[in-house]
Amino acid sequence: MGKIAFIYPGQGTQKTGMGMDFYEKGNFAKEVYEEASQAIGLDIRKLCLEGQELLKKTEYTQAALLTTMLAMTREIESRGIRPEVTAGLSLGEYAAITEGRGLTTTDAVRLVRERGLLMEKAVPAGEGAMCAVLGLEETRLEAALSSVEGVTVANYNCPGQIVITGKRKAVEEAAEVLKKAGARRTLFLEVSGPFHSPYMEEAGRRLEQKLREIPIQDLQVPYISNVTAKKVTKKEEIRPLLIRQISHPVLWMQSMKTLQAEAVEAVIEIGPGNTLAGFLKKMKTEIPVYNIATWEDMETITEKIGQRRQEA
Repeated sequence: MGKIAFIYPGQGTQKTGMGMDFYEKGNFAKEVYEEASQAIGLDIRKLCLEGQELLKKTEYTQAALLTTMLAMTREIESRGIRPEVTAGLSLGEYAAITEGRGLTTTDAVRLVRERGLLMEKAVPAGEGAMCAVLGLEETRLEAALSSVEGVTVANYNCPGQIVITGKRKAVEEAAEVLKKAGARRTLFLEVSGPFHSPYMEEAGRRLEQKLREIPIQDLQVPYISNVTAKKVTKKEEIRPLLIRQISHPVLWMQSMKTLQAEAVEAVIEIGPGNTLAGFLKKMKTEIPVYNIATWEDMETITEKIGQRRQEA
């Protein structure tokens, strides 16, 4: 079997109870939860298990979701499955970099805890919004969006699904404009701010200060940047890209085209849900895509990949 890619979802995929079967059944996963909890002085196991309302808040979501993805990854690796390339959508990019050994678990969790706090505070609660636009081709969307001031693209997820961001009233206006331009549907997301917009630039500047305190290493496994949709391995590239990422569009669809060009023979989405696998399938890829969201998923998929390797 050839190259394997790990991909990691972003904020919005979290759910109560995520990762708890890994915590209960896997020693490696339990170590990750305990290390992360100690790093930020927060009981992440309890947050994932009981924090239904807290998990909706960015300052808690990001640390809890990142820890869960890293815990799952540690158990997958213990079964001999390792990637040759990684990618992560927004928050998921920190999991990708950590998997590539660019960050330690402790430093990654500290960073995203700070990132979540900064993003939460960047715009007063309720003033910002994000909205998924379905069924409108990107050039038509961009042309229509140019008539609405203060609204920009946040995510290019896949063909037919693009997320816009900005102040709430402006995004509501943009949603109506885009419906008239041919959008099949618009769906407001349950987020607490206008993420990946110019309104996050101050958060990016403050995050830069934190990033200066954290050691970053050259990657042993390259990741594909949200900002450029290109592979990254050099440590000097990572800090500026993470700073830009917080206020720039996520080029996920473009990143997945880069991934496909890598001759990857299997993609594993690691984390709650199957959002990224859905995006890939809409790109009509022939690459097998697997989801690991539960312990049972992991056992089934690692066994399947092991069999494919033996047959190869």
